[in-house]
Amino acid sequence: MKSLVTALILSASALTLTPPAALAQATAPAVKPAATRNVVLVHGAFADGSGWRKVYDTLSARGYRVTIVQNPLTSFEDDVAATRRALDRQDGPAILVGHSWGGTVITEAGDHPRVRGLVYVSALSPDVGETTAQQYQGYTTPPEFVIETTKDGFGYVKSDSFAAGFAADATKADADFLNASQAPINMASFEVKLQHAAWRTKPSWAVIATDDKAFDQRMLQSMAKRIGAKVTTVAASHALFFTQPKVVSDVIDEAAHQAGSTPR
Repeated sequence: MKSLVTALILSASALTLTPPAALAQATAPAVKPAATRNVVLVHGAFADGSGWRKVYDTLSARGYRVTIVQNPLTSFEDDVAATRRALDRQDGPAILVGHSWGGTVITEAGDHPRVRGLVYVSALSPDVGETTAQQYQGYTTPPEFVIETTKDGFGYVKSDSFAAGFAADATKADADFLNASQAPINMASFEVKLQHAAWRTKPSWAVIATDDKAFDQRMLQSMAKRIGAKVTTVAASHALFFTQPKVVSDVIDEAAHQAGSTPR
């Protein structure tokens, strides 16, 4: 009986002496890696940053600090400079997201030290020494997507086929707005060779719209495979950045958690 009492006293003493922090550590659930909290969104050709509004709203509600780049679309160099300028203003690591032509831009600008991961939204992803135009070789763009070029070399999506070629899953009112607010791109931008390919050193994700009429589907799949991107597909038009904000936001959210906040 005496030995039993002694054992109980020793056991109680051990519990009393155990630091509360140690007990908490033993029972605390596993903590997920810290997410990158900054997101920089880069629009493509024939559009401007306002198309990201619903993605902005969704990510902001989840606690992200979102910056939207307004590409001048006057040259490849100007767009890259605008994106790097936005990255310079971040208060920490960032996920860099590009739609369509914006994919070329983030591929070049993504070598910025603040970038932890890249998200390509039905986007282009050339390699070092390649031009954007070269990505189309061997593929056939659907007939719905028609570009008209002005005398000074800027391109627009043809107005009377804009909805079918760019935003078939948008409402008529939204497609009309996107059409009326087109931002033309200097077509010479597609002929500039890249000097950096950020996807070679940073993790990548790709969201591919299966009803995209701006690209051959084989082209989108091939580009995503080459860069080793984790692919998410969604039934949507080329305007998925506008029409599918939850899907796009979910992938960005995933990238932010998986890329983390530590240098790579």
